Formats: sequence, structure tokens, C-alpha cells
Amino acid sequence: MTRMWVELQNWWADEERGASLVEYGLLVALIAVVALVAVRVLGTNVSENLNEVASAIE
Repeated sequence: MTRMWVELQNWWADEERGASLVEYGLLVALIAVVALVAVRVLGTNVSENLNEVASAIE
């Protein structure tokens, strides 16, 4: 039981693992922001283009 406790403490105390988690979290947040901006910009452009096509068809 003591060995398992020591291994668990070593796992939590691993500074590289903590740094990696923070880096991955920042990367995921950055990707989410870029995706939201892209969807917003492209969504507006696509909507305008579809409205122009619909007006031309009428």
C-alpha cells in the first residue's frame, strides 16, 4: 500500500506532466478561438453569397 502511495505522489509531483497539461490546454483554447472566428467570418460570407444567388434566381 505504501509503494502505491509513493507512486501516486510521484505521478502528481511530475512537473513535466503538469507543464504538458497546461500547454495542451492553451493549445486547445487557441484552436477553439481560431475555429470560432473562422466560422463567424465564413458564415457571414457564405450567407451573403447565398442571398445574392437567391436574388439572381428570382
